[in-house]
Amino acid sequence: MRAPTASDAAIVMFGDGRDWHGRSLTRAFKRRGITPLLVPLNACGFSTETATGLAIPGLGDRLPEGAFVRFVPGGSFEEVTLYLGVLHALSELGVTVWNNARAIERCVDKSTTTFFLQAAGIPTPRTFARVNRAEAEAIVSTVLAKGRKLVQKPLFGAQGKGLRLIATLEDLSSPEEVNGVYYLQEFIPPAQEHHQDWRLFVCQGRVIASMIRHGSSWITNIKQGARAKAAIASQELVDLAERAAACVGADYAGVDIIQAPDGKFFVLEVNSMPAWNGLQRVSHIRISDHLVDAFLDAALPEARLEGQEGT
Repeated sequence: MRAPTASDAAIVMFGDGRDWHGRSLTRAFKRRGITPLLVPLNACGFSTETATGLAIPGLGDRLPEGAFVRFVPGGSFEEVTLYLGVLHALSELGVTVWNNARAIERCVDKSTTTFFLQAAGIPTPRTFARVNRAEAEAIVSTVLAKGRKLVQKPLFGAQGKGLRLIATLEDLSSPEEVNGVYYLQEFIPPAQEHHQDWRLFVCQGRVIASMIRHGSSWITNIKQGARAKAAIASQELVDLAERAAACVGADYAGVDIIQAPDGKFFVLEVNSMPAWNGLQRVSHIRISDHLVDAFLDAALPEARLEGQEGT
């Protein structure tokens, strides 16, 4: 049976495709002769009525050759479990999924990311996760007594939303505000005069773009007003970012790294569904095109080879 060529391959992109990233990726796919099937994960599910056992609009009994995950919707525990279950099932059926459910689970849950970073020997700030308010208060008291501060983060969060600097016990949120889980990370004071950190973009185990983010406050996310500056990362930073993406199993990732006053670097987070519009503004390579090329090489190796031979 003939292997699918790039022009007739069924590629699913999970997301509605209407945001900047979705539009950029869609254009990149189309430049390679593929119009991806745009499907929100909340429109998918399981069904014993299909040959695949999955219900993905537009596919019927057919499996896609590849699935690119741009966005996983929020929702109840049951809803998110179903969405990730669909991604797990596609991987089990042999479909190339970027990023797969395992990597997404390890990155979306910050405490799990911390676990894998530490297990891999990658420097990350002292971090604590507890469900008990009294235990969280005891941790804060101990850290504050040493003249340090903490950052309280949502366990599931992105783009700098919900961050809180903990300088006193009164700064700690109520259990309701953090959905019962206190994720606390030691605050790293700025190494320079201004607050800044690094964002490195890793694809297939290699850093392809990097920038410094200058924060208007201690929060350095672009969505929170930080300014992107083009910068070439040192080999030390590159190695840290590539190791961080590898330890969570991410095919592509945005890795956030901060430098302490003593010069040491710490990996703060690994993002399995990173934004790159800010990074794109200060990068020479077209990140979406690079991503799509790498993804198609993984999902359609025979088809890509066939296309190259035909050329």
